[in-house]
Amino acid sequence: MCGRLEGKVALVTGAARGIGRAIAMRLAAMGARVVVNDLAAEEAIAAAVAEIEAAGGRAMGLRANVTVAAEVAAMVDRVVGELGGLDILVNNAGIARDMLLLRLSEEDWDAVLSTNLKGAYLCARAAARPMIKARWGRIVNISSVVGIAGNAGQANYAAAKAGLIGLTRSLAKELGSRGITVNAVAPGFILTAMTANLPDKVREEAIARTPVGRLGQPEDVAAAVGFLCSEEASFITGQVLAVDGGMVLM
Repeated sequence: MCGRLEGKVALVTGAARGIGRAIAMRLAAMGARVVVNDLAAEEAIAAAVAEIEAAGGRAMGLRANVTVAAEVAAMVDRVVGELGGLDILVNNAGIARDMLLLRLSEEDWDAVLSTNLKGAYLCARAAARPMIKARWGRIVNISSVVGIAGNAGQANYAAAKAGLIGLTRSLAKELGSRGITVNAVAPGFILTAMTANLPDKVREEAIARTPVGRLGQPEDVAAAVGFLCSEEASFITGQVLAVDGGMVLM
């Protein structure tokens, strides 16, 4: 696995914890220089960078809000200026504010759409410029099986994740001729800090809905992202890869 992304620079948003952190670790293990972006405290970002470096990878941390265009532009400019380019973007930053429609506030709708969908648009727009110049790039958007199948109580989250699929396919058509592939990964039920405190009944129901009979790990998602960022995936674009143990089939 080592060396497959040697010389590449990767920016992973929302990478201080969970799936994003596992993705950053994976890309670093494949040889990429990884930029860990998050809106978390500087200490959390530094801890993710330290973990990557302890495993032999190369990383730097950048705190920025992906919903603010000026911060995104400044982040990408700094990455290109300090590391010499930007080859890979993984749009992983996201939040959830679940509520049934009749109780779903406009504020919670806007917050989820802004972070999960607008943030990906702003980052892709900024990252596309150096990728077009280099005539090589990989953009991977982290969607969700909820964006494919929907889920009660998650109208805002599902709409944002479905929007990411539309964004993925549109950008694949726009950027393909410039040597840039754009794909989406749609995780199912993944064990992270966000899901760790769910009741046992909810976990059992999730396992029952998953044909492989287990819940996913962040590393399962990271492996798929690593493949889509590699040269082996150069003829794959505009696709949505469900990493869900078959949940979307049920």
